[in-house]
Amino acid sequence: MPLFADPVTVLPEEREVLEQLARTHSTSQQLAMRARLILYAADGVAVRESARELGVWPKTVRYWRRRWRQAADGQSVPDRLADAPRSGAPATYTPEQICAIVAMTCEKPSESERPISHWSQREIADEAMRRGLVPNISQRSVGRFLKKKPTSSHIASVTG
Repeated sequence: MPLFADPVTVLPEEREVLEQLARTHSTSQQLAMRARLILYAADGVAVRESARELGVWPKTVRYWRRRWRQAADGQSVPDRLADAPRSGAPATYTPEQICAIVAMTCEKPSESERPISHWSQREIADEAMRRGLVPNISQRSVGRFLKKKPTSSHIASVTG
């Protein structure tokens, strides 16, 4: 392992943006930490010292220094410090589709000409497809959308 880390070059206009990100209260904590990390690197602060100052692992410091050095020329500072795309399949349903399905459950089934008194997950899935909200959906997916979150509110737990 090298004694000294590879240098990090920061242009004056980049430094200005990094300093602004590091001190602005509306900046996310992750982005502010990454900005400080690059500023430390540009000032020649060692990896372990940067890690100690920022309360992160040296591996994290090395990772973000490497990402900064490997970023494309002309890429904006926030883009250089943004999370990399993650692997995995894209979401099956959009937030708008989920909201439409949940909103539909607030209607009475009789308004949809359904001969039932209460919605079941199967009925919700069938009605969502009939209305064209989604091309296909399982009752299990509907159940996940409607699953209640635990709450600490006494009133919410009493009223259900």
